[in-house]
Amino acid sequence: MNYCTKCGRQNADDAIYCQQCGSMLEPEDETRVARRGGDRLETGIDDPAVIAAISPTLKFVTAGYVLAVVGAFLVAALYSIAARALGSDAIWPGVILGMSLLLIPAYFHLRQKLVTYRLTDSTVEIDTGLISRTTQNIPLRRIQDVTVSSTILQRLLGFGDVVIDNASETGGKVVLHNINSPRKYADLMLRQMHRLEK
Repeated sequence: MNYCTKCGRQNADDAIYCQQCGSMLEPEDETRVARRGGDRLETGIDDPAVIAAISPTLKFVTAGYVLAVVGAFLVAALYSIAARALGSDAIWPGVILGMSLLLIPAYFHLRQKLVTYRLTDSTVEIDTGLISRTTQNIPLRRIQDVTVSSTILQRLLGFGDVVIDNASETGGKVVLHNINSPRKYADLMLRQMHRLEK
């Protein structure tokens, strides 16, 4: 397989141009293999400098943990009252049932931790996965527009989505979901895009 030295995309052996960023691929004997290393993609040449590393907000997860703890106490208390009314002293089933409510925010916490967004000097990287990680690279030169989208609740809580219009062959929109201070990161991305245009 042929790997692009610009964005790291895997291409067919006979490909002349990268399917992701459109760069001309080097001959086979000079091709540098893209590999995962540390926290970012390594291409065998100078690694792109990471300008910002972003993870989805944990505000909802924190609120979920608080509600789950309150719910666990309520469930345990209600079960204890019901058990005593029926003449039983067993409160452990109520405690276990109440504690199981913590599994709900824990699930969403894990989902948030599976995603990391990075802005480098030439690409936007999207890392997903837990054991097996997948990195999607969007070259900044291929981005047409960056916008911020927020619902009323997101605006009140200070986070939102960063929407990237991608002009590569795969095309479409890429959304960085639930980012704290999304305007700040959208502006960073736009500034870096302007630098590359000079």
